[in-house]
Amino acid sequence: MYLLINLLIIFLLLYHIKITKKENVIRKDNRPYWLKKLATKINKIYVRHFLKPQFKYLGKGGAYFKPRYIKVFGNSVYLDDYPTLIGASDANIQFTSWNIGDHQGEIVIGKYSLITPGVRIMAAEKIEIGDACMIAHGAYISDADWHGIYDRAKPVGRTKPVNIKDNVWIGDSVIICKGVTIGKNSIIGAGSVVTKDVPENCIYAGNPAKFIKKLDEKEFNTRKEFFNDPKKLAYDFDMLDKYSLKNNTIFNWIKSLIYPDNSH
Repeated sequence: MYLLINLLIIFLLLYHIKITKKENVIRKDNRPYWLKKLATKINKIYVRHFLKPQFKYLGKGGAYFKPRYIKVFGNSVYLDDYPTLIGASDANIQFTSWNIGDHQGEIVIGKYSLITPGVRIMAAEKIEIGDACMIAHGAYISDADWHGIYDRAKPVGRTKPVNIKDNVWIGDSVIICKGVTIGKNSIIGAGSVVTKDVPENCIYAGNPAKFIKKLDEKEFNTRKEFFNDPKKLAYDFDMLDKYSLKNNTIFNWIKSLIYPDNSH
């Protein structure tokens, strides 16, 4: 009986972290604290054994939500320390470095990055993203046309490198085209199409993206500061989990998967 109970818990745990394709929409985390800790360990094993080998370099201290929805194509994707990547079943994160023929595409992303569902970054030459950059849902960054203008059967087409400096915030569904440089601290408004360089400390928005305003000259509190003490940050999040999940039970969690109601 004890063995059967443990097998049931493992099965439901794997179900919950979505190794199955079905997705349940819930309003809160119904797992007991110990079960969330176990799920986190399984998540780390998946990242270490299945995701990390796909990168040229994957830094330490990362947080990966639904990592099976993070897709890596090509052999030159470099992601530095303390990244936060959030995958989703209906919006994969996709990194593509085109390493075929004369093209040796490279993606280099700095420390403390935040990359959310649906982001696609595709390089046939080089895309470089600085430290503490935030890239919102559905953004697309490319350094190539991906087809010849007149020879449509020709792959890749023209390329120009993309350079995004430190602490840039790229809004939802933004498109950043080849040859663009975005200066540090700048913000690109949701839905914008960036075809020309953006100076530092500015807000740009629109299609094509145009100058909106200059940011005040002051110190920024960035994701770098957020990760200033990683051990304390991890401890604080663990204490939050202990507090917020303390009343959860294994039976209520199973019920939330099989027969959810308004309390879930």
